[in-house]
Amino acid sequence: MSSYIVATSGLTQSEGVHLAYLVAAVLFILGLKQLSSPKGARKGNTTAAVGMIIALITGLIGLHPSSGRVILMVIGVVVGLLVGTLSARKVKMTAMPQMVAAFNGVGGGAAALVSVEEYMRLVAHSSQGVVFVITVVFSVVVGSISFAGSVIAFTKLQELMTGRPVTYPGQQAVNGIVVVAILAIGVYLVGFGTSVALVVVLLAIALFLGVAFVLPIGGADMPVVISMLNAFTGLAVAATGFVLGNTVLIVGGTLVGASGTLLTKMMGDSMGRSLGNVLFAAVGKAAPGGGAAAGSVEGRSVRSGTPDDIGVMLAYSQKVIIVPGYGLAVAQAQHVAKELASALEKRGVDVAYAIHPVAGRMPGHMNVLLAEADVPYEQLKEMDEINDQFKLADAVLIVGANDVVNPSARSDSSSPIFGMPILNADEAKNIIFMKRSMRPGFAGVDNELMFDPKTIMLFGDAKDSLTKLVASVKAA
Repeated sequence: MSSYIVATSGLTQSEGVHLAYLVAAVLFILGLKQLSSPKGARKGNTTAAVGMIIALITGLIGLHPSSGRVILMVIGVVVGLLVGTLSARKVKMTAMPQMVAAFNGVGGGAAALVSVEEYMRLVAHSSQGVVFVITVVFSVVVGSISFAGSVIAFTKLQELMTGRPVTYPGQQAVNGIVVVAILAIGVYLVGFGTSVALVVVLLAIALFLGVAFVLPIGGADMPVVISMLNAFTGLAVAATGFVLGNTVLIVGGTLVGASGTLLTKMMGDSMGRSLGNVLFAAVGKAAPGGGAAAGSVEGRSVRSGTPDDIGVMLAYSQKVIIVPGYGLAVAQAQHVAKELASALEKRGVDVAYAIHPVAGRMPGHMNVLLAEADVPYEQLKEMDEINDQFKLADAVLIVGANDVVNPSARSDSSSPIFGMPILNADEAKNIIFMKRSMRPGFAGVDNELMFDPKTIMLFGDAKDSLTKLVASVKAA
């Protein structure tokens, strides 16, 4: 049928394939553009998915596979659809970064394996050029690093291993030796000879580097690492596109690589840190005082309150700003937070949500979480938009956030988060800090805001505490 359509349209099958790839690439670009806004995100997903369907069908047509290979390809597509659909439906919002890391790693590993297979096939036919070998080496190395690094990122975020940086003496020297070995093998393959065995060795060494590369990075920095590895996967896929002569892989991979690189830089800027600091500073090692019980840290006392008293305070406020964080996501308390905001609005209180770019574990984490609870998009205020409004707020309600409101980022040059732009929660007239305990955030440092004379701590599960606040506001 497809051959008939192409023939009757006046195009050769090769031209039809390239035209279909162009359509798929345009849909990818449009989908990415639509994803830049929460209002268009759903449509963007659909647009990109249509592009991917076109690319898959066109790939099958252009490859002229045997009947046996068609069956294998269809099986692969079906398995991928099942895994992707079940994962997307069952994964919790708090585990979304893990899923991104897992899927990203699979993409990088696939790119590396396809390049190895294509190298083996063409070596047997003695038909390979310098550009081909360079792209194979690049795809194998970068794809393998992305795969192995994503596996470590997944296990850290899933708490299958410690989220703390894992370091050992001479670590950087070992990594340097591995990099030199990769470069040496790459130079040999490009300029001096062919060797399938060396390509396999290259893949294994790159896998080791991916593990060693991510181990010394703390859990707080994993979102930045995942974004960077996502860019790696995109570049590996683009290189594989050159290996296969596949236009849509080149375009799609380049889009992912470029967007991942920009996102990595934006996240680093939002944290006030350079990429080098994220990768090599081992931020997040155990800090003194971490994990202290509720009520004090190293002898310092805090002021705590009850839901009844805090509910009355909120009910008689004129302006309340809610700062959501990872604790809100863990407790699945977004619907109760929306209920509290609605109860306050019925009393004439002006309510807004302050969204820090790296609140939660991924950019947009809080936006998606609150959108799930039908919070009006107009109430979600980005950091630059709302920071000047904190001094006008009668109360700020911090639900599970920590590092993004820590004043140490402004004043303590020895703090690992020094220089990170934060929400000006300390400027509000009253500060309600909701946490399970006095444990520090991902950065592993105590939050000075907890000891502010204006701060009232409300200890407990976020969902349970918010439910009690709702009842108190309604009864006020």
